[in-house]
Amino acid sequence: MLAGDLYIAEDPELQAASRRAYRLSREYETRYAVDLDSAQQVLHEMLGAVGPDVNIKPPLYVDYGKYITVGARTFANYGLMALDVAPITIGEDVQIGPNVQLLTPTHPVDPELRRQKYEAAKPIVIGNNVWLGGGAIVLAGVTIGENSVIGAGAVVTRDIPPNVVAAGNPARVIREIAQPPNDGAEA
Repeated sequence: MLAGDLYIAEDPELQAASRRAYRLSREYETRYAVDLDSAQQVLHEMLGAVGPDVNIKPPLYVDYGKYITVGARTFANYGLMALDVAPITIGEDVQIGPNVQLLTPTHPVDPELRRQKYEAAKPIVIGNNVWLGGGAIVLAGVTIGENSVIGAGAVVTRDIPPNVVAAGNPARVIREIAQPPNDGAEA
């Protein structure tokens, strides 16, 4: 599954892991409304790794949770769907708009394999300081380079380089983001 090989999602072990993630996501949502520290503990239990000062507003939808890594100071607005059949790596200082979908699963084109319920998956990598606009969809196997901005409603079907704005369906680069010159001065 994690290596991109075909697997059957109805496997009892995978279903148990998915139900565990669902239970934790519901617990996270309940605690978020009452006690953020308690909610953070659940988030750390649910996800593979969570950096400091991460804020993910519920509801949060995951397949397994444990294959998701979230970097420090990342913010995700309501309704993040991160289907982590393969690893999802979210960098530091990432801003995620409402109802964003990160979709690692894929399905075979061959109708007989689909009928047999086979699936596969490819990882997603979101670089540091990326902004994903509301409703953006990032498909399996995509890497988004650091400092890039993905427009609201974009469907990202292929890699996006660093320091660009991309939008549309399918998403395409519409402009570069100017980087300040590095004059050698220390901050």
